Amino acid sequence: MRLKIYNSLVNKHTGIRQRYHAMHDNSSGIVKALSWLYLLWLNFAFYCLFQKWLAKDKGVELYESKSLKTDAPESGECPLGTPEQLVEKLSKFDVISFDIFDTLIFRPFSAPTDLFFLIGQRLSYMDFKRIRVEAEHKSRMEQFNKNGTFEVTLEDIWATVSEMTGLDAEKGVALETEIELSMCYANSYMRNVFDALVSMGKHIVITSDMYLTKDLLEKILSQNGYKGYDELYVSCEIDLGKSDGQLFDYVRDECIEAYGKNITFAHIGDNEVSDVKNADSHGFKAFHYPNVNKNTIMNRTFDMSPIIGGAYRGVVNNRLYAGMDSMNMNQEFGFIYGGLFVMGYCNYIHDYVESHNIDKVMFLSRDGEIIKRIYDNMYPDDDTCYAYISRLAAAKLSAGYLKYDFLRKMVYHKATNEKTMSQVLEAMELPDLKIKNGRRKLHYGNVNSFIDFLNENWDSVLETYKPQREAAGEWYRELIGEAKSAVVVDIGWAGSGYLALKNLFEKEWNIDCQLTGIVAGTNTANNAEPDMSETMLLDGSMLSYLYSSMDNRDLYKKHDPAKDYNLYFELITSSPSPSFKGFYYDENGEIELRFSKPEDNPEGIKDIWDGIEKFVNDYRWHFSDYEYMFNISGRDAYAPMLLAASHNEKYLKTIYKNFDLKVAVE
Repeated sequence: MRLKIYNSLVNKHTGIRQRYHAMHDNSSGIVKALSWLYLLWLNFAFYCLFQKWLAKDKGVELYESKSLKTDAPESGECPLGTPEQLVEKLSKFDVISFDIFDTLIFRPFSAPTDLFFLIGQRLSYMDFKRIRVEAEHKSRMEQFNKNGTFEVTLEDIWATVSEMTGLDAEKGVALETEIELSMCYANSYMRNVFDALVSMGKHIVITSDMYLTKDLLEKILSQNGYKGYDELYVSCEIDLGKSDGQLFDYVRDECIEAYGKNITFAHIGDNEVSDVKNADSHGFKAFHYPNVNKNTIMNRTFDMSPIIGGAYRGVVNNRLYAGMDSMNMNQEFGFIYGGLFVMGYCNYIHDYVESHNIDKVMFLSRDGEIIKRIYDNMYPDDDTCYAYISRLAAAKLSAGYLKYDFLRKMVYHKATNEKTMSQVLEAMELPDLKIKNGRRKLHYGNVNSFIDFLNENWDSVLETYKPQREAAGEWYRELIGEAKSAVVVDIGWAGSGYLALKNLFEKEWNIDCQLTGIVAGTNTANNAEPDMSETMLLDGSMLSYLYSSMDNRDLYKKHDPAKDYNLYFELITSSPSPSFKGFYYDENGEIELRFSKPEDNPEGIKDIWDGIEKFVNDYRWHFSDYEYMFNISGRDAYAPMLLAASHNEKYLKTIYKNFDLKVAVE
């Protein structure tokens, strides 16, 4: 009977269950009693007040929506000013105290407990993060009940972990110590401040509420360049904490005894209560250094797998909000929304290349330029090349094999009543074909008669393009070299560039190299031609990273070219280089590559690239020893862009308005 009542009140609705457990779990005393009243209120509100939304867990909403900044970059100057300005303020005090974590030292996660995932992976132990958090809470409660203090050591926590799991406590302490040392790194903003104050001869102390031992914290500080401080005070070793201010009293007394009575104190840290309010009320002038993850809820996506999501948010927040790096909006677009995608895509490509013993990785221009740049940095031993192609060039070269696609791109898409038939023929590089009434505008009313004209002269069309096919074949034969297999990498969407090359390799140029297509994304349910690539996806001759009709179908239905989603992704991988027109022979019979005009905002594109490279470099620096951290799913890679599409793509439209990508066949 009791179990039935519990299931009815707690487990019947996901939202009620999770709200109740969030308050009840690990609680005691009056909080536990209040959690039972809260449970009754939740059920009353749901059934009697018809608050049906309480049944839903906000964490499983299909897509997040947040109001992102569109008027200015997120990154900027720290509220405390530049490092030099902060040094000037702090230099007026005799003793300067620093907090450690999220002040002097960062971890590359948005929540410190995410580090426990890495420990659990090494231990091959399920649900270890939650167990480790629960063990720490349990240890603190036991310590309080015995000794009236919540201060515990890492050894205390692992004794509880061992009791709960059977894991060896000594080995656990050693492993957590090892991973802490590998993950912790210096906040460059604070490192500059710290070094300047040390060089002035100021008395520097470090004051931390922490379960890690003083010896370990000294190692963390030392390996990150923090040297020259006078003393390190750790709550778990003194049994006094900043949470009630007693540790500050202890530090003041120690410093007065060492340096004299008439000295002034300053403390800098991220916690608004323990580092600011309590420091102020215990004789320290507090300087608040806002936690870099303070704005995570407002600005970052949580619609990601837990480990990759925590790492992504941590890497982004640590750079944007540390106070050292100010980016413009184009750089931030690349950093926040492009970096994870490009890096994950490169890893996806590399995994396929390795597992299938592929000889060469061929990146198609121009979307492949930044992808190749990142890929070559990540996997320098792979054989890669940059292949010139474009929608225009591919259409001309493969006209004899993909006629329908040729007519669709070169004719149907131009039947907009803007150009005359003669102008369209000129753009198709068919000036020798003379059509009756060529001065008439091409539109949907006469497009079929125009196509009839092309059909009547089809042999002439193919003959006109023959020199280009021959020049391209010669160029690609040299590019491919001795490779017997290659992947053809593009942003998307139908895979026409890959398919054009596949037909030409096999039927025109007789190049003995098996090609496989890899695209970031395919056509979607919102395309006029959603099924263009289905056979290639099904037989495995083409793969898609982000989504397809078979994988991540929510993205397959969400991604809408009519809302410019293709363009937003193409902006991430856009190039400052001009669009490629085709292969030709010059007057000396040498192969000539011709290009059209470059993009209108090449500097903006370079800024996007800079942001992408910053993210990839940061992420790789932190996680290079954790190979599995690069297994970024297509769904995770797309998640930041889903958030950017909030509120009718307002943020993305703001970024894109400064660009006018040349994506149509000219």
